[in-house]
Amino acid sequence: MKPPVDWQDERSPEGILLVDKPAGVSSHAVVARVRKALSIRKVGHAGTLDPDATGLLVVGVGRATRLLGHLTKTMKSYTSTIRLGVGTDTDDAAGQVLDMVGCHDVTDDQVRSAFSSQVGTIDQVPSAVSAVKVDGKRAYSRVRAGESVDLAARRVTIHALDVLGIHRDALRSDIDSVTMVDVDILVTCSAGTYIRAIARDVGASLGIGGHVVTLRRTRAGDFHIGEASSLHEVTEAGSVSRRWLMSMRDAAMRSMPHFLIDDESARAVRHGRKIPWPGEGNSPTSEPTALIGADSLVGIAERSGAQARYLAVFD
Repeated sequence: MKPPVDWQDERSPEGILLVDKPAGVSSHAVVARVRKALSIRKVGHAGTLDPDATGLLVVGVGRATRLLGHLTKTMKSYTSTIRLGVGTDTDDAAGQVLDMVGCHDVTDDQVRSAFSSQVGTIDQVPSAVSAVKVDGKRAYSRVRAGESVDLAARRVTIHALDVLGIHRDALRSDIDSVTMVDVDILVTCSAGTYIRAIARDVGASLGIGGHVVTLRRTRAGDFHIGEASSLHEVTEAGSVSRRWLMSMRDAAMRSMPHFLIDDESARAVRHGRKIPWPGEGNSPTSEPTALIGADSLVGIAERSGAQARYLAVFD
C-alpha cells in the first residue's frame, strides 16, 4: 500500500483510489463502500472484476470519475489458475460443471504449447456470462434469464503468457474420478481480454475443457497492485482514506499523453476558449491528451487542425 500523504484539505474529496478488491465482493459493492467511507455520492470504477476475482480496481472519486475512461485503456496483467479437464457453463469455478475429461494423456509440453498459441493478436469470443452488452442488456443477465447468447469475436492482444506451474491431481465425481491439470499463468494483455475465454479455448484445443479457478488483476494501465489499499483498510479508515487519493493531475500525467500549459492558456481552457494545439507537428493528432496546469489537471483534449478540441474541462 502506498504510504499516506499529509492531507489537510476539508473540501469534497476527488482523485483516484487504487483498491485491492477481495474475493466475494462485486466491483459495484466496492464503489458503494468507498462512497460510504468518503461520504460522497460521485464514485465510479474502471474495468469490472468478477465477484470471485481479486486484485486491482481503479476507483474514481468526485470529478475524477470523468477520467476513468482514459486511464486503463492499455495493458492489464493477471495471475490465474486454470483447471484443465473440467468445463463449466460460465468458464469459471462459479458455474455448473458441463463435462469432466481425464487429462492423463495430455503432456506438459502439450499444455504449454496450447497456452503459447494464445499469444499475439487473436479474435476472442467473450464468455457468454460476461458484461458484454447484447441489445442494451448485459450478456450475463440474458444467460441467467434462460436466453441463449451468441457473442461476436473481438480482436484482442495477448502480449505475454507465462506458464508458472503445472500441477496434476485426481478430481472425484459421483460416478468416477478424472485426472485434472491445474495451470498457474501470468498474462499481460490488452483491455477487453477475457481470461475465462483463454481457459475455455485452451481446454477446447486440447479436447478436455477448461475453466478459471482463481483470477487476480495485478496491473491496470500504469497502475500496479502494490500501490493499492485493501478494501478493509478503506472502510476502516473512513474519511481518512482520502489520504490515499492520487490527484487527477498525477493520474493523468502517469497514464496519458500530456502537455504542460501556461496560466494564460489554462484560463482560456477553463472558460471554453480555444487555444492552439500545444504540441509540435509530430504530436498526437487523435489520442486524448491531458492539458496540465501549474498545479492541476485543466482538461482533456484532442487535436483538431491547429487547435485543441476539448473532451473534458476541469474548472
